[in-house]
Amino acid sequence: MKSAVETLSPTRVKLNVEVPFEELKPSIDEAYKTIATQVQVPGFRKGRVPQQLIDQRVGRGYVIETAINDGLNGFYQSAVQETGIRPLSRPEVEITEVPDPAKKDGQLTFTVELDIRPEIELPDYKGIEVTVDPVAASDEDIDKAMDELRGRFGTLTAVDRPSQDGDFLTIDLTASVAGEEVDSAQDLSYQIGSGTMLEGMDEAVTGLSVDESAIFETKLAGGEHAGADAQVTVVVKAVKERELPQVDDEFAQLASEFDTAEELRADLAKQASESKLMDQGVEARDKVLDKLVELVAVPVPDSVIEEQLEQHFNGENAHSAGEDHDTEEHRAEIRTNTERAFQNEVILDAVAEKEEVGVSQAELIDYIVSTAGQYGMEPNQFAQMLDQSGQVPMIVGEVRRRKALAKVLEYATVTDTNGAAVDLTEFVRPAGDEPETISADDVETEQDVAEDIQAGEPEAAASAESAEAADAPAGQEVAEAPKKKTTKKKASAE
Repeated sequence: MKSAVETLSPTRVKLNVEVPFEELKPSIDEAYKTIATQVQVPGFRKGRVPQQLIDQRVGRGYVIETAINDGLNGFYQSAVQETGIRPLSRPEVEITEVPDPAKKDGQLTFTVELDIRPEIELPDYKGIEVTVDPVAASDEDIDKAMDELRGRFGTLTAVDRPSQDGDFLTIDLTASVAGEEVDSAQDLSYQIGSGTMLEGMDEAVTGLSVDESAIFETKLAGGEHAGADAQVTVVVKAVKERELPQVDDEFAQLASEFDTAEELRADLAKQASESKLMDQGVEARDKVLDKLVELVAVPVPDSVIEEQLEQHFNGENAHSAGEDHDTEEHRAEIRTNTERAFQNEVILDAVAEKEEVGVSQAELIDYIVSTAGQYGMEPNQFAQMLDQSGQVPMIVGEVRRRKALAKVLEYATVTDTNGAAVDLTEFVRPAGDEPETISADDVETEQDVAEDIQAGEPEAAASAESAEAADAPAGQEVAEAPKKKTTKKKASAE
């Protein structure tokens, strides 16, 4: 078989494939076997009909056609492998020549047009310069962390006054659409200002006392009427304010591993600084990626964008987004996001290849453990879903791209706005001896991953404790969040 690539554009090619009769013959023989089981000829059992009789009954042309249809995908895959292209779209096939049905010679010739992943030339990405905000944990940051800790040990006390921001309410809700009641709920708990319920809720309930009600207009967020304009009646049944404990040695011993309030505050200051460092690392990472994308021109195939638009606006969840979901502005936003995501992927894959970045089994488990929680799933359940849907190689690619960006960030020159050099070794995992790596083709199955997770591998457990790792967007390798737990136990806010 011969195959050649004709470049139509940076992202689209035409494959010209020639299959000689000798290579097509196994497919022809298999076609005879298949047809023999489908035709009935007196005196012959199914599957035992001679080829000459099949030619008489259905025609040799039909046999050739069946052989081509059955073997075409295999020939196409062989051509893809031979030419080294990386397809992105469904192939458009045109058969230009078939063997002469009357003769046992000739060849199969066909062309295939398809979009491919573009080849890029990486610039010198070592020493990219970016500027970030300085790290400085202020007294306000420490006070905020202390107040959050105090809030976890606060108590709620009923008050006889109009509600105000921060109060905890017990409420009843009734929603109506076009004058017809569609939903109701009783004895819901809600904190004013949290924004965890319906839009307009905070404004409606602020200032209400017990047994008072208000009506407000909003869009429903869930259920079969999601996105519908609704009229909601809210009735306040209780108003409570949270009383926070005093910050003293007794509180420090209750809420932490420390004996004094001074030690507790010092630890919160340390954690605030570490959090600021993490924020600084995220800012540096994003800016480095922005500059890297600016240095490389990556053409994006139209098929990639159209597929994403189709999935977003006509997929399973498209109708639950409301009538204003499909707008020109939203389509432009999806188009821009898709283009950028594709460019990031192509560039970081190229960096990973150049830097010979691999993915270890432990790193794959880390990712699965940290990501499962974002979907409200147990790690084993999430691993099983990935394996059954064939997404494990995709996950390997994602982890590999994160490590590639970490490598670029490691090479970068980062300073803060004060001109001071920024050390991100606590953010980016330092280069050095890496564990044994695997490729997408070598990935173990979900069962293997699940067994490792169940065995309690240290790497998996550490990642589970890393909130920043779970929240990090694509293309980032982050350091684990501080593991020391300031709080020993948590009191009920109720």
